[in-house]
Amino acid sequence: MTWDVPLTGGCQCGEVRYRITAPPEDVFVCHCTECRAQSASAFGISVYVVRGAFHVTGDTQSWSRPTDSQSITHCHFCPVCGSRVWHKGPPDDPIVSVKGGSLDAPPDLTHAVHIWTRSKLPGVIIPERAVQHQKEPA
Repeated sequence: MTWDVPLTGGCQCGEVRYRITAPPEDVFVCHCTECRAQSASAFGISVYVVRGAFHVTGDTQSWSRPTDSQSITHCHFCPVCGSRVWHKGPPDDPIVSVKGGSLDAPPDLTHAVHIWTRSKLPGVIIPERAVQHQKEPA
């Protein structure tokens, strides 16, 4: 997958904006119940970028939750409109998970990896050749 950087995005009201200065590492379509709840949709889209290439303007609030892999995810959102913008793991994790719907130009999901497919909603069709994992890959 090729990306034209920089990528830009932000929250729904525009209070929080970001710029990504390196191509993303990966794109995941997550069908878990947590991602469905946070996106209020059939799945969540996560665009993995190197933390040092992710530059934010505007203040966010965050809340943290445990993950199935026994880690903690820190979820950042706009305090004005409530839009979820990105997640990050522990301080030593070099990756930030940008919420795909927050990008100004939507991501191409052609080669996205589908995870937690055992939880996908009936009727959601995953491309035949897509990489799929029943749970979260190691």
